Formats: sequence, C-alpha cells, structure tokens
Amino acid sequence: MEQAAGDEGQEAQRSRALSASAAYEGDPSCIGDARHLATRFLTEAQAVLGLSVSERALGMTQLVVSELVTNAVKYAPGPVILDLQITGGAVRISVWDSDPVLPDVAATDPQRVGRHGLEITLAVSQAYEVRREPVGKRVTALIALADALGGDIAGRTTS
Repeated sequence: MEQAAGDEGQEAQRSRALSASAAYEGDPSCIGDARHLATRFLTEAQAVLGLSVSERALGMTQLVVSELVTNAVKYAPGPVILDLQITGGAVRISVWDSDPVLPDVAATDPQRVGRHGLEITLAVSQAYEVRREPVGKRVTALIALADALGGDIAGRTTS
C-alpha cells in the first residue's frame, strides 16, 4: 500500500480497493504466516488510510484465514494462494487451492471432533462463495470491518 499526500490523495486511496496476496507451498507452517499477513494488512489499512477496523473484524479475519488455509493445506496437495481485499467496508478473504472438490458442511454431530472450519466460516461471514477454477477451486468469505458499536484495533471507539 502506498500513502498519498494531501486530503485529495488520501480520499483517492480510500476509494481504491486495497489488496494483498501471498502464495504458499501448502505446508502447515503457512497457516500462521497467512494469519500474520491478514493482521499486518488490516493494521496497515487502518494506520495508513485511517480505515475503521474493529477488534471483532480483526479476530474474525484471522479466524477465517486460518480455517480456509488450514482446509486447503489439509485437503489439497500443492500450493495455496491467499488474496485479501478491502472493498465496500469489508475485507474479502479468498483462498485458492489445487483440489477441484468443493467443500461441504458436515452434518450436525455433537460428537464430531474437528471438521468445523466451514461451519465457523459460514457463521462469522457476511457472504461466502465457493467457485471451481480452471485448476482447483477458490473459497471466498466477506467480513465487515466495523461493528455497530465498539473499538477498532487501535483502541479508538467507533460508532
């Protein structure tokens, strides 16, 4: 991200979609790296551009990134690509992997251990989409950046 000088430039920055991407080998160490990228991305968007990012949005973004990348590492061989984009007051989280099989929510089973990542993602996201690509698939979730009331990641009160 670049910071523009002057109010006019800053407004132009805000209206433009902000994004960050990373490609990973697909080993388990990339899960933490992906979470850290999401944290840096939202923190920088708030610090440089003054966007309001709630603590909840930061936590939910970290959670969804972790769940989607974990699923890609666990179920798809090869590389994983994470794309983050801020647009329309939300962060769009998109994870590509090489497996063309679309994820499925498991039937409710209180005895089941694990396999809750998709359920969690659906519960905390404003929107969710899975799409087959020419190779593999892309899973996308949308998380609102601001809460109705609460503090942002810098500790300021938002309304």
